[in-house]
Amino acid sequence: MPRNATREYEMFEYEIATARRADLLREADRYRMVQEARKAHRASSRSQEPERSVSGIRSRFTRAA
Repeated sequence: MPRNATREYEMFEYEIATARRADLLREADRYRMVQEARKAHRASSRSQEPERSVSGIRSRFTRAA
């Protein structure tokens, strides 16, 4: 095998590794943005509705028996 072919193969491996690394970084950024959006949505939905005490219908009527 010519020495030049080995060098080309190494460059090809390097390019594939670089592309894979870029893909993983994009995927991690996308995952992080989704998690932050979910957290922000939960925080905003909690602040929109004030908490109320739970009272059942039973407390409004007297017992029959």
